[in-house]
Amino acid sequence: MTVHDPAAWIGRTETCLDALDAGHAGRVALSLGAGIGQPFEYLPPLWHWAFFIEGQPYSRLGEDGHPRRGGFLPPAADRNRMWAGGRLEFHRPLRIGQPAQRRSRIAAVKEKTGRTGSLLFVTVEHHYFQHEALCLAEEQDIVYREPSPPVLTGTQPAPAAQWSETVTPGPVMLFRYSAVTFNGHRIHYDAPYARDEEGYPGLVVHGPMIATLMVHAFLRAHPGARVRSLAYRSVRPLIAPNSFQVCGCLQSDREADLWAQQEGTLAHRASLFFER
Repeated sequence: MTVHDPAAWIGRTETCLDALDAGHAGRVALSLGAGIGQPFEYLPPLWHWAFFIEGQPYSRLGEDGHPRRGGFLPPAADRNRMWAGGRLEFHRPLRIGQPAQRRSRIAAVKEKTGRTGSLLFVTVEHHYFQHEALCLAEEQDIVYREPSPPVLTGTQPAPAAQWSETVTPGPVMLFRYSAVTFNGHRIHYDAPYARDEEGYPGLVVHGPMIATLMVHAFLRAHPGARVRSLAYRSVRPLIAPNSFQVCGCLQSDREADLWAQQEGTLAHRASLFFER
């Protein structure tokens, strides 16, 4: 393999430290409209995506606003990057204000063919530690697709929901979430770029934010529940400022199906296991 072969990146590692600043946790709450004015002792589920960030100088950013490929993540020239989904196991909560560490590894790189052409899937393993105790284990799927019109219409009907919340993702909300996650991808805040370069009709709602809002809705519907694992995936993008719903239903006394829907069809899906 040459260094230009994406599969050569399998096994690469990266370590990131974070003090889990309480002030930043408050800004994450504001970006999500969650728990305003409420003090947090631990990071709520999925808020870790706003921490453990390895920033890059402007000289190392690509045209899309992401870090240039070929560093920790493999090269994928002339392809558009998307967050496809992932799987998480929650062992213990991360305490705010205490030092923590993320250890990451490229676990898999696979080329596939989809409805929009050739797709390069990269799976990244993350393990999060605090005082050397494992708090969270995660597999994250990133997909690089060849430039082509994205699939925007839903074909899978949404099931009947036991709980549902409506989200109206305005540009300020998307900008704030981009800011707290230090996500430079221009599809979330630069409408001309999203439209003219990546083929979206408007700003794109962040996949991680959708997953977080789905879990928030579950926890509000089931006070006292503790999330043990989550598997989620994107079915299609959601475009701002069109409203969508984050919904769910119980499958058993410890399992729930979650989804985001718009105009009656699915956009994101998740399976969550919990305990009380």
